[in-house]
Amino acid sequence: MITAGARAVFSQEGMFKATTIERRELQPNDVLIEIKYAGICHSDIHTARGDWGPTNYPLVPGHEIAGIVARIGSEVTKYKVGDRVGVGCMVDSCGECVHCRNGEEQYCLSGNTGTYGAIDRYGQFTQGGYSTHIVVTEGFVVRIPDGMALDAAAPLLCAGITTYSPLRHWSAGPGKKVAVVGLGGLGHMAVKLAHAMGAEVTVLSQSLKKKEDGLQLGADHYYATSDTATFKQLAGSFDLIINTVSAKVDMDAYLSLLALDGTLVNVGAPSQPLPIQVFSLIHARRSFAGSMIGGIRETQEMLDFCAEHNIAPEIEVISADSIDEAWERVLASDVRYRFVIDIETMKHV
Repeated sequence: MITAGARAVFSQEGMFKATTIERRELQPNDVLIEIKYAGICHSDIHTARGDWGPTNYPLVPGHEIAGIVARIGSEVTKYKVGDRVGVGCMVDSCGECVHCRNGEEQYCLSGNTGTYGAIDRYGQFTQGGYSTHIVVTEGFVVRIPDGMALDAAAPLLCAGITTYSPLRHWSAGPGKKVAVVGLGGLGHMAVKLAHAMGAEVTVLSQSLKKKEDGLQLGADHYYATSDTATFKQLAGSFDLIINTVSAKVDMDAYLSLLALDGTLVNVGAPSQPLPIQVFSLIHARRSFAGSMIGGIRETQEMLDFCAEHNIAPEIEVISADSIDEAWERVLASDVRYRFVIDIETMKHV
């Protein structure tokens, strides 16, 4: 087994502690990655705190991973030692169902294997990127383009693909009006990507305190949803709304902002149900949809798109000793716009 340093939580309300974990010895198609940076996602907090169901402890979160190939298995053909690579929200799938064969591994009919908090095909409990090393089969590793900083690349492996995938699927582009609900880790990437795709972009945020940021990130318009006049003014305006918030909101109010045949896509994942009135859909042939990350092929496409358009998340790099504080700030929406852990600091305990 391969020993890696890590930061883990040992209970639902526990603080992070330094620990060591074991990674499997390389199988023929495996890649050993020395992790350089790991982004902090709200999903890490939901999982560790049991918001989405029971989890096993100790838990090492982290599914926004950027690093360097340290070793490869005997049959690996895509990567070599020294390559700059990334790992996102999943590390395996069945590879045989219709969705896997179509490059939509995130919707694997047998269930994809999460980067942390899952049981892999070897019967081991997966542990994530808040660690110094990870072993992943080469089919679930992506290449980070030359010129893209590794610290900035890390959040693209979740926040980037989570917003890129629905924007592409629902054809955001020239002539389309796209609204982004929430300007956080996901929302700020949705704004940058939709703008680069050529759409007219509007931010819908609870207040106007981030308006200047939103416009600098690429939004054409910015409105406060705490102002009831916003919903009257923008009624029937948008072809696509990307809802990035992980909280219970009035979905009927947001559905009223869709134009004929418009779609509201939820990428935020609140733990509470989001009830809607069916007439919010019927009256304008609207759709209420969801989207979950993207497949490996699309994730690579997203990275290459970001490199081509010089798109990077706004990040704050922190040390491994600051993870607890960072989580509290994420919960308080006090980050602009993604925390990234410098894994080098994990080696100095």
